[in-house]
Amino acid sequence: MAEKSNTPSYTYADAGVSIDAGNALVKAIGSLVRSTRRPGADAEIGGFGGFFDPKAAGYTDPLLVAANDGVGTKLKLAIDSGRHDTVGIDLVAMCVNDLIVQGAEPLFFLDYFATGKLDTGVAERVVAGIADGCRQAGCALIGGETAEMPGMYAPGDYDLAGFCVGAVERGEQLTGDRVRPGMVLLGLASSGVHSNGYSLVRKLAADKGWKLDRPAPFDNERLLIDALIEPTRIYVKSLLPSIHGGRIAALAHITGGGLVENIPRVLPEGARAVVDADNWEQPRLMAFLQAQGHIEPAEMARTFNCGIGMVLVVSRDDAAAVTAELSDAGETVLTIGHIEDGPKGCTVKGSRGTWSAMESWTAEHDG
Repeated sequence: MAEKSNTPSYTYADAGVSIDAGNALVKAIGSLVRSTRRPGADAEIGGFGGFFDPKAAGYTDPLLVAANDGVGTKLKLAIDSGRHDTVGIDLVAMCVNDLIVQGAEPLFFLDYFATGKLDTGVAERVVAGIADGCRQAGCALIGGETAEMPGMYAPGDYDLAGFCVGAVERGEQLTGDRVRPGMVLLGLASSGVHSNGYSLVRKLAADKGWKLDRPAPFDNERLLIDALIEPTRIYVKSLLPSIHGGRIAALAHITGGGLVENIPRVLPEGARAVVDADNWEQPRLMAFLQAQGHIEPAEMARTFNCGIGMVLVVSRDDAAAVTAELSDAGETVLTIGHIEDGPKGCTVKGSRGTWSAMESWTAEHDG
């Protein structure tokens, strides 16, 4: 009989990757995934890919619309504070809100979760948020990827990416070509900072020594961290009826670049948006950020949503009906401006100054 070698036998676990932990996570999130079932998808995971049947979802001649996104450095705030339960909602929101502006109903979603060492408890909380976001948007979570990569991430860190596909019947997509001078701009209130500008938020927190676990200076009813981590609002279900009714000419999701750089993305040549910032009160959180950083109004308007998470372009005849419909759906609707003749772009004016943008815009998230 040959002598047993003293050379150690290496395993994947020795290198820092636990296959058992990955399998445990898949088992743990099965019920979360199944909770997102919808017509067209059974929302089961474990295969090499996920199926979706547009015909079962009620479409006859659909155009498919795809979007992908992340959460930016809001993740770092969530990780440092142990608030893992809602960043999954942010991940879904940033994708599905980009689809709805095309007139597309989100159908299915896939996620990518990457970390140095898999903590199944943390990962399950993140996926629970993703499933929550999918239910809010009415889309099925049909798959994803969990990557455990030792040496790539600092202990406790992880990163997220989301991928979503939606559909709109051919001829019903929103392209902005119906926008005309004289139309009205309606704004839907944001739920907070949403998912951009967090590198500046975190810099202010560090430089000013904010106590995140104390009541917010602008709201004694909430901890500051809870106000800052509030998930991005998902506007899909409230907007779909007005879209299907043909009452919306264009939509703009207000992310990085703010009002001045996102509204022009959905305007045709010869149409200029004019926004009156005095038509709504800046949320106290936004006023707090501005005061803490002595941030100029123009910089605020290009960095944060300033209280407006989605902008609608509608005809004057439809404005009242759309406002009522969205208010009944739970949205806070504000009349924030109009469309006029002029070079394609957006001007924001108000008592704090006037600033504008033509056709340039920045990335949707800061690093």
